[in-house]
Amino acid sequence: MRRAVDSLALNNSEGSILQSKLEFQKFLGYSIRSLAEVVTCLYKAKNRFYLKEDEFEFYYKFAYDLMNSLIAFRKSIQ
Repeated sequence: MRRAVDSLALNNSEGSILQSKLEFQKFLGYSIRSLAEVVTCLYKAKNRFYLKEDEFEFYYKFAYDLMNSLIAFRKSIQ
């Protein structure tokens, strides 16, 4: 999960520096996929009883909201 979260942040920063809009959109896509990996890890952690249900719900909602924000931001770049 840490690697996926790190990948999300690193792709955002890498794509934002001196890249074309199309290239930045591509890196945001990588970030979105990394966030999907985080959500999968959250489910695995919950199913293995590493997370309580309320912890899972908190992190899942955060990831869901972030996913929607990243998708909207990616669409706004033209």
